[in-house]
Amino acid sequence: MQAEIVFLGSGTSMGVPTLGCSCPVCTSSDPRDSRLRPSISVLFRDGDSERCILIDSGPDFRQQAIREGLRHIDAVLYTHAHADHILGLDDLRPLSFQSSGKIPLYADQTTTDVLRHVFEYTFSESNLYPYKARVELRALEAHTHLFGADFVAVPLLHGPLETVGFRFGNAAYLTDMSDIPEASFSLLQNLDLLILDALRRTPHPSHSNLETSLKFVEKIRPKSAYFTHIAHDLGHAETENELPSHVHMAYDGLRIPIEL
Repeated sequence: MQAEIVFLGSGTSMGVPTLGCSCPVCTSSDPRDSRLRPSISVLFRDGDSERCILIDSGPDFRQQAIREGLRHIDAVLYTHAHADHILGLDDLRPLSFQSSGKIPLYADQTTTDVLRHVFEYTFSESNLYPYKARVELRALEAHTHLFGADFVAVPLLHGPLETVGFRFGNAAYLTDMSDIPEASFSLLQNLDLLILDALRRTPHPSHSNLETSLKFVEKIRPKSAYFTHIAHDLGHAETENELPSHVHMAYDGLRIPIEL
Protein backbone atom coordinates (compact mmCIF):
# COMPACT_ATOMS: atom_id res chain seq x y z
CA MET A 1 0.00 0.00 0.00
CA GLN A 2 1.46 3.36 -0.99
CA ALA A 3 1.55 6.05 1.69
CA GLU A 4 3.22 9.36 2.48
CA ILE A 5 4.82 10.69 5.63
CA VAL A 6 4.45 14.43 6.25
CA PHE A 7 6.74 16.10 8.79
CA LEU A 8 4.38 18.46 10.60
CA GLY A 9 7.21 19.55 12.87
CA SER A 10 10.89 18.61 13.20
CA GLY A 11 11.87 20.76 16.16
CA THR A 12 12.48 20.23 19.83
CA SER A 13 10.19 21.03 22.76
CA MET A 14 11.01 24.76 22.66
CA GLY A 15 10.81 25.04 18.88
CA VAL A 16 13.17 26.88 16.57
CA PRO A 17 13.52 29.87 16.65
CA THR A 18 13.72 29.49 20.42
CA LEU A 19 12.24 32.35 22.43
CA GLY A 20 14.84 34.90 23.51
CA CYS A 21 17.61 33.45 21.34
CA SER A 22 19.54 35.27 18.61
CA CYS A 23 21.92 32.46 17.61
CA PRO A 24 22.70 31.85 13.91
CA VAL A 25 20.08 29.10 13.58
CA CYS A 26 17.32 31.05 15.33
CA THR A 27 17.98 34.05 13.06
CA SER A 28 18.56 31.98 9.91
CA SER A 29 16.82 32.91 6.65
CA ASP A 30 16.75 29.24 5.60
CA PRO A 31 13.11 28.12 6.09
CA ARG A 32 14.37 24.62 6.96
CA ASP A 33 15.82 26.09 10.17
CA SER A 34 12.32 27.06 11.38
CA ARG A 35 11.07 24.02 13.27
CA LEU A 36 7.72 23.52 14.97
CA ARG A 37 7.23 20.93 17.71
CA PRO A 38 7.70 17.31 16.56
CA SER A 39 4.90 15.38 14.88
CA ILE A 40 4.19 13.51 11.66
CA SER A 41 1.11 12.43 9.76
CA VAL A 42 0.84 9.26 7.70
CA LEU A 43 -1.43 9.58 4.65
CA PHE A 44 -2.77 6.67 2.59
CA ARG A 45 -5.85 5.42 0.78
CA ASP A 46 -8.20 2.82 2.22
CA GLY A 47 -10.42 1.86 -0.69
CA ASP A 48 -12.14 5.07 -1.74
CA SER A 49 -11.22 6.88 1.49
CA GLU A 50 -8.23 9.08 2.24
CA ARG A 51 -6.81 8.22 5.66
CA CYS A 52 -4.71 10.42 7.94
CA ILE A 53 -3.01 8.94 11.01
CA LEU A 54 -1.41 11.50 13.31
CA ILE A 55 1.53 10.66 15.56
CA ASP A 56 1.36 13.08 18.50
CA SER A 57 -0.66 16.31 18.67
CA GLY A 58 1.71 18.99 19.91
CA PRO A 59 1.01 22.63 20.75
CA ASP A 60 1.65 23.67 17.13
CA PHE A 61 -0.87 21.24 15.64
CA ARG A 62 -3.36 23.90 14.53
CA GLN A 63 -0.68 25.80 12.61
CA GLN A 64 0.71 22.58 11.15
CA ALA A 65 -2.71 21.34 10.02
CA ILE A 66 -3.51 24.64 8.30
CA ARG A 67 -0.13 24.68 6.57
CA GLU A 68 -0.53 21.14 5.26
CA GLY A 69 -4.24 21.37 4.48
CA LEU A 70 -5.29 18.59 6.87
CA ARG A 71 -9.09 18.40 6.80
CA HIS A 72 -9.65 15.24 8.81
CA ILE A 73 -7.85 12.95 11.26
CA ASP A 74 -8.76 9.27 11.44
CA ALA A 75 -6.69 8.35 14.53
CA VAL A 76 -3.89 9.64 16.75
CA LEU A 77 -1.03 7.56 18.13
CA TYR A 78 0.84 8.98 21.12
CA THR A 79 4.51 8.36 21.85
CA HIS A 80 4.41 9.76 25.39
CA ALA A 81 2.80 12.47 27.52
CA HIS A 82 5.24 15.40 27.40
CA ALA A 83 3.73 18.81 26.65
CA ASP A 84 5.26 19.15 23.17
CA HIS A 85 3.48 15.95 22.13
CA ILE A 86 -0.01 16.30 23.64
CA LEU A 87 -1.03 19.93 24.11
CA GLY A 88 -2.66 20.26 20.70
CA LEU A 89 -5.29 17.66 21.55
CA ASP A 90 -7.99 20.30 21.95
CA ASP A 91 -7.30 21.50 18.40
CA LEU A 92 -8.74 18.20 17.20
CA ARG A 93 -12.17 19.63 18.07
CA PRO A 94 -13.21 21.10 14.70
CA LEU A 95 -11.92 18.04 12.86
CA SER A 96 -13.74 15.72 15.26
CA PHE A 97 -17.03 17.51 14.56
CA GLN A 98 -16.77 16.33 10.94
CA SER A 99 -16.33 12.70 11.95
CA SER A 100 -19.24 10.28 12.08
CA GLY A 101 -17.86 8.92 15.35
CA LYS A 102 -15.19 9.78 17.89
CA ILE A 103 -11.55 10.06 16.79
CA PRO A 104 -9.65 7.22 18.51
CA LEU A 105 -6.58 8.21 20.51
CA TYR A 106 -4.14 5.35 21.16
CA ALA A 107 -1.85 5.71 24.17
CA ASP A 108 -0.14 3.62 26.83
CA GLN A 109 -1.46 3.72 30.39
CA THR A 110 0.92 6.42 31.63
CA THR A 111 0.05 8.71 28.72
CA THR A 112 -3.66 7.95 29.07
CA ASP A 113 -3.58 8.97 32.74
CA VAL A 114 -1.91 12.29 31.88
CA LEU A 115 -4.34 13.01 29.03
CA ARG A 116 -7.32 12.35 31.30
CA HIS A 117 -5.87 14.74 33.90
CA VAL A 118 -4.77 17.56 31.60
CA PHE A 119 -7.91 17.38 29.44
CA GLU A 120 -10.33 16.50 32.22
CA TYR A 121 -13.00 18.69 30.64
CA THR A 122 -12.77 16.63 27.44
CA PHE A 123 -12.96 13.18 28.99
CA SER A 124 -15.26 13.89 31.95
CA GLU A 125 -18.53 12.01 31.50
CA SER A 126 -20.29 14.66 33.58
CA ASN A 127 -19.30 17.45 31.17
CA LEU A 128 -22.18 17.59 28.71
CA TYR A 129 -20.83 20.57 26.73
CA PRO A 130 -21.71 19.70 23.12
CA TYR A 131 -18.61 21.24 21.53
CA LYS A 132 -15.84 19.45 23.40
CA ALA A 133 -13.54 17.30 21.27
CA ARG A 134 -15.23 14.12 20.13
CA VAL A 135 -12.37 11.78 20.89
CA GLU A 136 -12.00 8.42 22.60
CA LEU A 137 -9.00 7.01 24.45
CA ARG A 138 -7.99 3.47 23.53
CA ALA A 139 -5.23 1.26 24.90
CA LEU A 140 -2.11 1.15 22.75
CA GLU A 141 -1.29 -2.46 21.93
CA ALA A 142 1.89 -3.96 20.49
CA HIS A 143 0.15 -3.91 17.11
CA THR A 144 -2.49 -1.32 16.22
CA HIS A 145 -4.33 -2.14 13.01
CA LEU A 146 -5.81 0.95 11.35
CA PHE A 147 -7.62 0.89 8.00
CA GLY A 148 -5.49 -1.89 6.57
CA ALA A 149 -2.18 -0.60 7.99
CA ASP A 150 -0.32 -2.08 10.95
CA PHE A 151 1.43 0.25 13.42
CA VAL A 152 3.88 -1.61 15.65
CA ALA A 153 4.87 -0.04 18.98
CA VAL A 154 8.66 0.12 19.41
CA PRO A 155 9.74 0.49 23.08
CA LEU A 156 12.29 3.27 23.61
CA LEU A 157 14.07 5.00 26.49
CA HIS A 158 13.79 8.77 26.89
CA GLY A 159 16.22 9.20 29.77
CA PRO A 160 14.53 7.31 32.65
CA LEU A 161 11.13 7.46 30.90
CA GLU A 162 9.77 4.67 28.73
CA THR A 163 8.35 5.97 25.45
CA VAL A 164 7.29 4.33 22.21
CA GLY A 165 8.16 4.79 18.58
CA PHE A 166 6.25 3.21 15.71
CA ARG A 167 7.10 0.89 12.84
CA PHE A 168 4.67 1.01 9.93
CA GLY A 169 5.38 -0.76 6.66
CA ASN A 170 8.98 -0.12 5.63
CA ALA A 171 9.35 2.96 7.86
CA ALA A 172 9.90 3.69 11.55
CA TYR A 173 9.48 6.89 13.57
CA LEU A 174 11.56 7.11 16.77
CA THR A 175 11.24 10.53 18.34
CA ASP A 176 12.19 11.49 21.90
CA MET A 177 14.66 8.76 22.70
CA SER A 178 18.11 8.52 24.24
CA ASP A 179 18.50 4.79 23.82
CA ILE A 180 16.93 1.82 22.06
CA PRO A 181 16.49 -1.32 24.19
CA GLU A 182 18.18 -4.33 22.63
CA ALA A 183 14.86 -6.16 22.22
CA SER A 184 13.53 -3.34 20.04
CA PHE A 185 16.14 -3.78 17.31
CA SER A 186 14.32 -6.88 16.10
CA LEU A 187 11.38 -4.60 15.24
CA LEU A 188 13.60 -2.35 13.12
CA GLN A 189 14.96 -4.78 10.57
CA ASN A 190 14.77 -4.26 6.79
CA LEU A 191 13.72 -0.61 6.91
CA ASP A 192 13.67 1.60 3.87
CA LEU A 193 13.24 4.67 6.08
CA LEU A 194 14.30 5.36 9.67
CA ILE A 195 13.33 8.63 11.36
CA LEU A 196 14.99 9.25 14.70
CA ASP A 197 15.80 11.82 17.35
CA ALA A 198 19.05 13.77 16.89
CA LEU A 199 18.79 16.76 19.21
CA ARG A 200 22.23 18.40 19.04
CA ARG A 201 25.96 17.70 18.92
CA THR A 202 26.67 17.45 22.65
CA PRO A 203 25.24 14.67 24.85
CA HIS A 204 21.84 15.16 26.49
CA PRO A 205 20.34 13.13 29.38
CA SER A 206 17.12 12.23 27.56
CA HIS A 207 17.77 12.65 23.83
CA SER A 208 20.10 11.05 21.32
CA ASN A 209 22.71 13.42 19.95
CA LEU A 210 24.10 13.54 16.41
CA GLU A 211 26.98 11.14 17.03
CA THR A 212 24.83 8.56 18.82
CA SER A 213 22.06 8.74 16.21
CA LEU A 214 24.59 8.06 13.45
CA LYS A 215 25.68 4.96 15.37
CA PHE A 216 22.06 3.80 15.58
CA VAL A 217 21.78 4.26 11.81
CA GLU A 218 24.90 2.14 11.32
CA LYS A 219 23.46 -0.61 13.52
CA ILE A 220 19.94 -0.64 12.07
CA ARG A 221 21.13 -0.17 8.47
CA PRO A 222 18.06 1.42 6.85
CA LYS A 223 18.21 2.41 3.19
CA SER A 224 17.80 6.03 4.30
CA ALA A 225 17.50 7.91 7.59
CA TYR A 226 16.16 11.32 8.58
CA PHE A 227 16.90 13.13 11.84
CA THR A 228 14.15 14.99 13.69
CA HIS A 229 13.48 16.62 17.10
CA ILE A 230 16.28 19.05 16.23
CA ALA A 231 17.31 21.91 18.51
CA HIS A 232 18.81 25.25 17.50
CA ASP A 233 22.33 23.86 17.89
CA LEU A 234 22.17 22.30 14.40
CA GLY A 235 21.82 24.38 11.26
CA HIS A 236 20.12 22.46 8.47
CA ALA A 237 22.47 23.09 5.53
CA GLU A 238 25.69 22.91 7.54
CA THR A 239 24.73 19.66 9.26
CA GLU A 240 23.31 18.06 6.11
CA ASN A 241 26.67 18.57 4.39
CA GLU A 242 28.40 16.57 7.14
CA LEU A 243 26.14 13.52 6.94
CA PRO A 244 26.57 10.33 4.92
CA SER A 245 24.74 10.34 1.59
CA HIS A 246 21.85 8.20 2.89
CA VAL A 247 21.30 10.27 6.06
CA HIS A 248 19.48 13.59 6.05
CA MET A 249 18.07 16.33 8.22
CA ALA A 250 14.28 16.44 8.24
CA TYR A 251 12.45 19.76 7.97
CA ASP A 252 8.90 20.98 8.44
CA GLY A 253 6.71 20.18 5.46
CA LEU A 254 8.99 17.43 4.11
CA ARG A 255 7.02 14.62 2.45
CA ILE A 256 8.43 11.14 1.92
CA PRO A 257 6.66 8.28 0.10
CA ILE A 258 6.66 4.88 1.83
CA GLU A 259 5.06 1.46 1.50
CA LEU A 260 2.71 0.25 4.24
